Amino acid sequence: MTKIPRPAKTPRPAKAPEHDDPASVDALIATLAHPLESTIQALRRAILAAVPGITEGVKWNSPSFHCNGWFATLNCRRPTQIDLVMHCGAKSRGENDLAGTIADPNRRLAWPSPDRAVLTVRGESEFRAMEAWFTTLVARWAAFQRHDATAKP
Repeated sequence: MTKIPRPAKTPRPAKAPEHDDPASVDALIATLAHPLESTIQALRRAILAAVPGITEGVKWNSPSFHCNGWFATLNCRRPTQIDLVMHCGAKSRGENDLAGTIADPNRRLAWPSPDRAVLTVRGESEFRAMEAWFTTLVARWAAFQRHDATAKP
């Protein structure tokens, strides 16, 4: 019996890692047609510029940000506001005192738990007024992510 040679498989393009896929974030935001799209884009730019090494991708069907683990997710479900959820990934990794280490003199953050904060932004002008503080917030949270990723259990 003669074997028939199979055609060579066409190589597939490499898929971007889930946590470093800005094209998927762009595509998701385009499908949202959100009235605060300019605010979403301003938040994205500020988060990515806050600390070298922060990447973005789609996680939990939302634009999310990664630095040694997922740490921030944009909730764009309401047409009048964007909620930025700052977290430590899908599961809490033990005791931490992030709430006690984050400076929030204007009480912009809501803390549903000690390792999860929510910042609500209702427009680009509101975001611009808090941008310097926001950059510090993102840098602090990313530093926690880096430290926690290297901590021994």
